[in-house]
Amino acid sequence: MTVTKSLDRIVIDPSILSGKPCIRGTRISVEFLLELFASGASKEDILRAYPQLEPEDIEQAISYVISSIRNETILDVPVKSVAHDDSN
Repeated sequence: MTVTKSLDRIVIDPSILSGKPCIRGTRISVEFLLELFASGASKEDILRAYPQLEPEDIEQAISYVISSIRNETILDVPVKSVAHDDSN
């Protein structure tokens, strides 16, 4: 899959789904689309179930996620356990 350069179909509006990235003109979030894929739905399944979507909407949703995590840094920070003294 090629990563789409333009993400003009993805909108972030605080008044829609509390600002979650969504497909423009819908209340379908990028997160929801990923959940559908994770549950086994194919692109064709999603387009059939949500006829307001176009193939490009799904492609841009995936591109958005790729660009969001491309430079993500995960830090492994050890957490020390703090013992509580309940005898006081």
